[in-house]
This record gives sequence, structure tokens and C-alpha cells, in this order.
Amino acid sequence: MSDRAVLHVKGRVLVGPDDVRDELWVVGGRIAYERPAGARDVRTVEGWALPGLVDAHCHVGLDHHGPVAEDVSEKQALTDREAGTLLIRDAGSPSDTRWIDDRDDLPKIIRAGRHIARTRRYIRNYAHEIEPEDLVAHVAEEARRGDGWVKLVGDWLDRGTGDLGACWPRDAVEAAIAEAHRLGARVTAHCFAEDSLRDLVEAGIDCVEHATGLTEDTIPLFAERGVAIVPTLVNIATFPGLADGGEAKFPRWSAHMRRLHERRYDTVRAAYDAGIPVYVGTDAGGSLAHGLVGAEVAELVTAGIPPVEALSATTWGARRWLGRPGLEEGAPADLVVYEGDPRADVRVLAAPRRVVLNGRVIG
Repeated sequence: MSDRAVLHVKGRVLVGPDDVRDELWVVGGRIAYERPAGARDVRTVEGWALPGLVDAHCHVGLDHHGPVAEDVSEKQALTDREAGTLLIRDAGSPSDTRWIDDRDDLPKIIRAGRHIARTRRYIRNYAHEIEPEDLVAHVAEEARRGDGWVKLVGDWLDRGTGDLGACWPRDAVEAAIAEAHRLGARVTAHCFAEDSLRDLVEAGIDCVEHATGLTEDTIPLFAERGVAIVPTLVNIATFPGLADGGEAKFPRWSAHMRRLHERRYDTVRAAYDAGIPVYVGTDAGGSLAHGLVGAEVAELVTAGIPPVEALSATTWGARRWLGRPGLEEGAPADLVVYEGDPRADVRVLAAPRRVVLNGRVIG
């Protein structure tokens, strides 16, 4: 499309779960709801339109070995784009991906900087590995480098006990989260198990990734404090295989991982029923492939979250949570068009008809 070209999206435009319009126009890369005067060179796209999908736990610039080259990062971002993911909260990456901000054909990224982990308590080459006395300083550094988020590793395998265990003492996380908030950043944490959750929430954390360790004791606490979770169910599906691989050396850890997996759907549904905000994230970029956002929405529905709420967790609600616009008048035209109504069947998310990024039809 030329600079003067106009895009006309018609059919059903899902501006919100209950705000459905017949059409929108894209002029100069931005959304309008009235036909522009003197519109020429109009291209029409028909179908069911949603705001560009959000993957709120994704890692561009990372694979299972650690940081990757720019061409690999580009392929990761393109794969997400083709799946309809146009906004990513990058939940930790050792690579500098700021160059992506200069590309109007790649998804927009909100970065959490690099993971911050306890020494020898996370995946090699992923994180700053430090001790508690250095936590505040590293949180401050990543808060300044990121886009309003910081990522902690809240728990991991403790080789001393042979099981999952909390990584940080309470006073350290209290001071670190307070420093992040002072600098205007929100804090999230990787947490599989149960025993780190209360300290993190009472210390003021804003979000917990995975959250498989939620129980009837901590769910009310999350709900009361408004702490969001990003369950990454497509990643939790890998727990049985991980448990099998670690059985010989860490049998307690393996049994624990299997229990967390077995109750995963009940955990997510209980969190949702209690009023905990739930958002879509895939954990792509470590051992998982990119482009799985539609599969994660389907997993939330399998867990018992109503389809419209699962859609909101990757569209309207997720964008509002991250402070980014949807399909409002004047917003950047980032949207995805589907054959059918995704509210009726979220499986249509797996096959976008068209992807529009910054007003350009790119898929």
C-alpha cells in the first residue's frame, strides 16, 4: 500500500467484547471509524477483526542455549507475527533487541530486561546470577534498561533439597520490589512451586508467571492484592517429560512437577473464579516454539475460562493491562482478521486470514 492508500476492514470489528462494529478504516497507519473524505486506492479486507494478539510471556532473542543472533531473533518475531501476535511482553532476554523497535514490520515489544536469578539456580546463560545482597542493585539496573517491567526467578530446583525451592529471602524481595516501584517499573517472577508465593505477593509483586503452585491459601491473597498471573499452560504441558528426565537424580522434584501438572487446569480455573487477572503467555523462546498464542488461548478455555474472557486475556484486557491501545479511534492499526467469530470458537485464532501491522497488510 502506498502512503495515500486506505484500508477498509469490513465485516465484524470486535472493538471490545460487547462493542462490535461493521467496519473500520485505516488512514496513515491509524484507525478511523468514518470513511475518509476523498479516499482513493482503497483496499478492502473482510472478516472478523480483533486487536493484534498479545503474548504476555515470550522471549525474543533467546533459545534453550541462551542468547541468539539477530537473524534468529528476527525469525522468532516473524513467527509470532504470522500467528497474529503483534504485542509481546518479553519476560526476560539476555539479547539486546532494541533494533526491533526500528522495524515497522515486526511486533511491538515491552521488555523486562534480563532475568535475575540466584547463583546456579536457573538455566545456564539466561540470567544475571547473583546473591541476595546484590538483588536491589540488579533490579534497579534492569528497571532502567527495560520497558517498565523487571523479571525475577522466584523459585527453582534446589540441589540441596532435591526439590523446588524459593530463591530469595523475604527482606531481599521486599527491598527489590520497592526499588523497582520507585523507578516506575512493575515486577514479575517465575514461580512453579508453592513456597515463594506468599512472600512475593506480600512484598508487593505485580505479576507471577506460571503460578502452578497456587493453593486455596494463596489464591485469596492474590485476589485481594490484584496480582495477575500468566499461566503459560502450553509450557506446563512439558512438565511430565521434564519429570521423567529428572527422575533418577531428583525424584522429589519430579514427583512435585507431576503434581503441579496434574492440577494445572483446576489451579487456573480456581484463580479465575476468585477474580485473579489471568493473561495469555506462551513462554516461547526457551524450549518452546514461537507462534503458539492461539494454542494458549485454547488451553485457557480447556481450563474452564469462558471463551470471551480467554480472548480478552490476549486482546482487550491484555492491552489495557500493558497500557497499550486496541482498536480505538486514532490508535495504530494493529489487528488480525479471521474467517469466523473467535468468540464462538477460539480455535479460529490458529489461522489468521490477514494480519495488519502499523496499517500494512502483511499476512
